[in-house]
Amino acid sequence: MAVENAPARIGKSVMIRGEVKGSEDLYVDGRVEGTISLSESRLTVGPNATLVADVAARDVLVLGAVQGNIVASGRVELRAGCQVNGDIRALRLAIEDNAIFRGKVDLTQATGAGKPASIESVKAVEPAQLPLTEEQ
Repeated sequence: MAVENAPARIGKSVMIRGEVKGSEDLYVDGRVEGTISLSESRLTVGPNATLVADVAARDVLVLGAVQGNIVASGRVELRAGCQVNGDIRALRLAIEDNAIFRGKVDLTQATGAGKPASIESVKAVEPAQLPLTEEQ
């Protein structure tokens, strides 16, 4: 029997190409290519996940790999061991030690309090122009 408040899950053997939309929390541990739009919900990118996607959600927790822009109307958390290559626009951002992040951050012009994140705001963020090599 399913737990009432458990997030929807995309398992590690699942690959999705296209657009993922929803109004409930989502846990992704597989591969998604395209866009993810969860305007009033939380997205958790599991440790085995690979996203080649633009993401719009209320809150985003990244434990795996994301290549694409992230827009959140709330908080973005980058945990140790994760890899993010893209720009982040949010109200709050937390980055743990040993998280890899390449891109720009916009905390002053986030989607705004009370206004849900949307894919249109993700597309408005320009891709990062940073080199992919680490500097000494």
